[in-house]
Amino acid sequence: MFTDFFENLKNELKKDLPGEKAHVKMAPGIRDYFKPNTKSRKAGVLILIYPKNQELHVAFIRRTEYNGPHSGQISFPGGKTEKEDFDIIQTALRESHEEIGIDPKKVKIFGELTPLHIPVSNFLVYPIIGRYENTPKFIADPTEVKEILEIKLKDLLDPTYCTTKEFNYGDISFLAPIYNPNNVTIWGATAMILSEFLEIVKKNRSKFLV
Repeated sequence: MFTDFFENLKNELKKDLPGEKAHVKMAPGIRDYFKPNTKSRKAGVLILIYPKNQELHVAFIRRTEYNGPHSGQISFPGGKTEKEDFDIIQTALRESHEEIGIDPKKVKIFGELTPLHIPVSNFLVYPIIGRYENTPKFIADPTEVKEILEIKLKDLLDPTYCTTKEFNYGDISFLAPIYNPNNVTIWGATAMILSEFLEIVKKNRSKFLV
């Protein structure tokens, strides 16, 4: 099932990517677009696509509350590169295994999206796209993951779920573009990465059969 979708996705990822043009569409207005520097740390996140009830889904996590810039936010599973990681794909798979319990050996990798710099934490994030052939049996790491969110790809593609929301950052209030399927607020870097992924899917939606 969904063979054509994944074959076309693999082919599209070999072409020029939408990159920053897609990122900007979902960037908060106050975002500082400075470039990565020598102190930037690498991180890998996994855009995991899988079938559930005969529909394609994408896995997200809601991070636990902690004293840090990404506390409680929605994100893709993943994290920073460790010395033992031989490449960024291993980083994304290792971190995803730790956070949501998936088996890295069952993930088929299709490609990468454009790296995105996150100024507030100075990470350079590499999004990796992978497929699980069956519905995963998720196990959340309670120290890092408050909730695992399974969102239908067709809902992420629905333009009615792309809107704006007011946020507060210190004494500053600002509007930011968000995705809000199932009343889940996806914004910031995760929304920017998701924007590029969805641009690729929407580019040839008739071929993708989604």
